[in-house]
Amino acid sequence: MFEFFSKPTYKKVLLSGIQSTGTLHFGNYFGAMKQNIELGNDDAFDSYVFIADYHALTTVKDKEALHRSALEIAAAYIACGLDTNKVTLFRQSSVPEHAELAVILNNVVTMPYLMRAHAFKDHEAKNQEVNVGLFCYPVLMAADILMYKTDVVPVGQDQKQHIEYARDIAGFYNRAWNVEQFKLPQDLIMKDVAVVPGVDGEKMSKSKGNVISLFGDDAEVKKAVMGIVTDSAHPDDKKNPDTNTIFNIHKLFLTHAEIDALRAKFEQGGYGYKQAKDELLETIMKWRMGKKETFDKLMSNPSKIEALLEEGGKRARVRAQQTMKEVRTQVGLE
Repeated sequence: MFEFFSKPTYKKVLLSGIQSTGTLHFGNYFGAMKQNIELGNDDAFDSYVFIADYHALTTVKDKEALHRSALEIAAAYIACGLDTNKVTLFRQSSVPEHAELAVILNNVVTMPYLMRAHAFKDHEAKNQEVNVGLFCYPVLMAADILMYKTDVVPVGQDQKQHIEYARDIAGFYNRAWNVEQFKLPQDLIMKDVAVVPGVDGEKMSKSKGNVISLFGDDAEVKKAVMGIVTDSAHPDDKKNPDTNTIFNIHKLFLTHAEIDALRAKFEQGGYGYKQAKDELLETIMKWRMGKKETFDKLMSNPSKIEALLEEGGKRARVRAQQTMKEVRTQVGLE
């Protein structure tokens, strides 16, 4: 009697990372975390989300801050719905193979090539000193991506170059040793990824101090919302929602129908900024219900977070060690 077996299917590998460089805010959530969680929990992918603490060392020189930030990121991802049974959540530094692969990849890139990177050019334009970690940042990032033979990396349009560098470096390696070791990863540009405005109307950024904290205390969040910069329009005046910071933050939390209703309030007049801020704050507090409690509970029990990260690190390292065994053999280290 014959037995017929269906051909095995393999999930695409999806990978995303976030630097452990300070307290998370809604720019982080709507700009990356929300999409990473939705995609990561999708059964179509074999998903990895890592906390990029090696990368953070380019700027962070406070060990306590670095450690706490990693815990906060893990707690925030879980509080916002990341399923650690489906997604491998881990610290980059718990998989030292990332650093080893970066050392090997450093030998197939040139200095002029790395000098084209946006981060280096930005620092150079501002006449800022560049440490070697920042200069070689694209190589370590390529190692992060290539280590897991990643198929797709969800990024915003402004991060597209990172994936282009990873693809280039994969090709440099493959040609240098005449192998087909690394596949060329694809960027997954999320068209609906928002550029989240900060309280001053500019892009929300920790470096600009214009953020609304994701899981800060209620008073901190209220102060930030009430501090949103507005023009001098009278409550009775009609207002353009598309150029209004309150509207452009508020809409991120809403359904299409709710956005249309909010837009009408701005356009019809009789809707003052105090009322608009109060309603935004109410929406944010509603979004935080349950999530804030989960986050606080996790942060009060750091050993639980450490255990989750350690387990994720072990799972990630199994795959990383296999990759590095292949690489060491190919380059002649084994």
